[in-house]
Amino acid sequence: MSVLTITKANIEAEVLKSEKPVLVDFWATWCGPCRMVGPVIEEIANEATDFKVGKINVDEERELAMEYGVMSIPTIAVFKKGKVVNKSVGALPKAAILSLVD
Repeated sequence: MSVLTITKANIEAEVLKSEKPVLVDFWATWCGPCRMVGPVIEEIANEATDFKVGKINVDEERELAMEYGVMSIPTIAVFKKGKVVNKSVGALPKAAILSLVD
């Protein structure tokens, strides 16, 4: 599955009401560590079968970033049943990102 672009318009359907857990990467184009994590997020999305993967551009979706308390990026959050159950700030290796979902 490819990475979903999450916006105010689709967060409810794609994330909050998802049957599967959703790994969400809060990022921005100007953020160096975000660019490092981006390909890892893409790779995880292509391999994931038991959870979904989405990205929220904090410049385009400031309200969502504020709503979920994103102060620094990249922030990776895991949603289950509409709630954030795990969160990490900063660039992480693939194994550490995957461990957030478990």
